[in-house]
Amino acid sequence: MVRPMDEMDDLGDNEAPPPATPAATVVVFRRDPQGGPAQILLVERSSTMNFAGGATVFPGGKIDPGDYELAERFGAGLDPEDAAARIAAVREALEETGLAVGISGEVNGEIAAEARRVILSTGRLEDALSRFGWALDLDRLVPFARWWPRHRHIRVFDTRFYLADLGTGAVDIAVDATENRHLFWASAAEALRLADEGAIKVIFPTRRNLERLACYPDFESCRAHALETPVTTISPRVELRDGVQWLTIPKEAGYPYDGEPLDTASRA
Repeated sequence: MVRPMDEMDDLGDNEAPPPATPAATVVVFRRDPQGGPAQILLVERSSTMNFAGGATVFPGGKIDPGDYELAERFGAGLDPEDAAARIAAVREALEETGLAVGISGEVNGEIAAEARRVILSTGRLEDALSRFGWALDLDRLVPFARWWPRHRHIRVFDTRFYLADLGTGAVDIAVDATENRHLFWASAAEALRLADEGAIKVIFPTRRNLERLACYPDFESCRAHALETPVTTISPRVELRDGVQWLTIPKEAGYPYDGEPLDTASRA
């Protein structure tokens, strides 16, 4: 039995989803220097942010008009919305963390740091591409998921998730000191442990994605899983299970767990 939660402002089953802000998120992998499972980059958001304040998330943000403009140049063969989202993921990763993913051209720590300064100054990824002779290699970003919650009045994001591989990860990362306050590398399983211990705060979509990522020991196996699993647009719903309200996602979306009790779920 699925029912809307009026007090949580969810839509009913027959209501059309509201307009949403298009956004993109990138899960950046690196090899564990100690030889363990692959690590992913996590960002702790500033507690002053309206959305997911204080939560630990993956790098990402809304899609800007300039991302759509670049999609016309570099998105051949891709759906325009998908191409713009991949470009937003590249831009946000560079802005928020100083990491260059999805880039074709010479990249090292010094160049990436300068490219980041360019983007933070102008707000345009195109300026960094021109300055360093870079091109975008959007095939390096692998579609992983798409989350589009259903609320009446809460600000809603239609967020596409991508995977990217940094390889050894022997580069510097630095917080942007505006939206975020801490960056760190951890395996998905380690991040879940930190969340269970209360050391970090994760919202419902992040937990579900960490659980899914934890099923795979490295980027290659996770990439193979993502390529063979059709991306399903996920709109979490409240469902009554044995008298307990659960927040759930579609069983066919490729996740090992399809929900958790509503009273333990953090929804930003």
